[in-house]
Amino acid sequence: MSLKDRWFAEELMDSDALDQATYDAVMADLARVNRVTLAARPTMAFLKRIARGRDSLRILDVGFGDGDMLRRIERWATRAGIAVELVGIDINPRSAEAARRHTPPGSTIRWRTGDYEEMGRGWDAVISSLVAHHMTHAQLIAFLRWMEGHAAAWFVNDLHRHGFAHRGFPLLARIARWHPMVRHDGTLSVARSFRPADWRALLAEAGIAEARVVRAFPFRLCVERRWTGAR
Repeated sequence: MSLKDRWFAEELMDSDALDQATYDAVMADLARVNRVTLAARPTMAFLKRIARGRDSLRILDVGFGDGDMLRRIERWATRAGIAVELVGIDINPRSAEAARRHTPPGSTIRWRTGDYEEMGRGWDAVISSLVAHHMTHAQLIAFLRWMEGHAAAWFVNDLHRHGFAHRGFPLLARIARWHPMVRHDGTLSVARSFRPADWRALLAEAGIAEARVVRAFPFRLCVERRWTGAR
């Protein structure tokens, strides 16, 4: 099938029937995928830019999965001497269970289950990783507008809908012996993701003129919005 337009098939990991043990195994392998594909790098680069000259940050991660991104941020902030309030919100209750199991004792990250709209204002940064392509068009427009109104800065880290990535990921997943669900959903995720023109149209519809669409190696397409003052 062509990748000219986004695909909208449901991913297996989104099923309500998925048991906790399988979900944990899939999340653990997805964290490995993210490490191999350098998934955190663009988000971390963004946070390091907005942290310049600051000694504290309040960060919300929407759709945190197993929490790997926030744990990485916590380690970086500790090394950098930056005080951070880190909160993850995920609509799937299995995510909080997985994140708590994978988070070391002593961490101050708070894992919440629910809707991001419940999280209020005043965030220095709202981030998400591999969440946008799971949303419907209407949900994504609403999410962009919510971030614009509730955070001083925000960053969407997602995939680039690209033929090479679509063909190559299942081969990489097979070689790495990742969970079959990761192989299936990862390939589908590429097909469900975006191209630069998609993001420009979404931002225009959301009424956001100053966000930047940024490519990151390998096959990441991110959107960042930086403010000069807090909201």
